[in-house]
Amino acid sequence: MNVQSQNTKVDLIENATSFLGLSSYGKIMVGDKAFEYYNDRNPKDFIQIPWEEVDYVSASVYFKGKWIPRYAIATKTNGMYTFASKEPLKVLKAMKKYVPADRLLKSLTFFQVIKRGLAKKKVDA
Repeated sequence: MNVQSQNTKVDLIENATSFLGLSSYGKIMVGDKAFEYYNDRNPKDFIQIPWEEVDYVSASVYFKGKWIPRYAIATKTNGMYTFASKEPLKVLKAMKKYVPADRLLKSLTFFQVIKRGLAKKKVDA
C-alpha cells in the first residue's frame, strides 16, 4: 500500500515524533493542502490533516520561546494530535502560512492550570 500525499507543494519536511497512542518516529510534511505525518518504519501509520480541518494549534512554550517541547493540532472532528520535532519553531512558522494567527495558541503552563483550579475553588466556595 502506497500512501498518496494531499500536498501539491511542500514547504517543510522535518523529523518528528507522533504521540498518537504509542509514540512513533517519522517525518512531518507541511504543504499547501495539509499537515502530514508519516511513520519511518510503518507506511500504514500516517496522519493527514487538511488545513480546513484544523481548528487550532497549541504549543507548549517555555523559557520565553526558547524551548517548545511539543505542539498539538486540534481538529474540528477527529480530536487532538500531538507532535514533537527537532526544530518546532520552523514547523510552527510554516503552519502560520495556513493557520490564522488567532488559531495559533500557547498552551497553559503547569502553574497556570494550578492557579485557575485554585481560583475556581474560591468561586465555588
